[in-house]
Amino acid sequence: MISEKLQEAINKQIAAEIWSANLYLSMAFYFDKEGFAGFSHWMKKQSQEEMEHAYTMADYVIKRGGTAKVYQIDAVPQEWESPLNAFEHVYAHECKVSQLINDLVDLASSERDKATQDFLWGFVREQVEEEATASGIVDRIKKMGATAIFNLDQQYGARQ
Repeated sequence: MISEKLQEAINKQIAAEIWSANLYLSMAFYFDKEGFAGFSHWMKKQSQEEMEHAYTMADYVIKRGGTAKVYQIDAVPQEWESPLNAFEHVYAHECKVSQLINDLVDLASSERDKATQDFLWGFVREQVEEEATASGIVDRIKKMGATAIFNLDQQYGARQ
């Protein structure tokens, strides 16, 4: 059985994952409007991945005898100055999500809930990858400059 405190914290994380999905969907729309179909595709995949995180967390709470909840989701940004600015936002956001997940692991540890700690470690490992990917895209855009951004757009459009 999952504790009320941990259930509530995971439910808040579910809301954060849905907010993240909406953020990336908003970015996809921005990139479509700006003519970057590849970056838009990448963001749509990212949005789907964030929703999968929410589903996985909800399933876990239910399997542990708790109640998964969907809270009100705040509006997300709609515009960015440039593709670089959008991906810098992605990187900063992924760092924030990493901290949220780390806080959940700490809470599970303080609650002495080893099953939840184990469950959350998968998200910790995934966040390392997501931060590295976002940081790598930012670095590539900075190094390659505006003239190469269309090549990057095509490359990231191939994401499966």
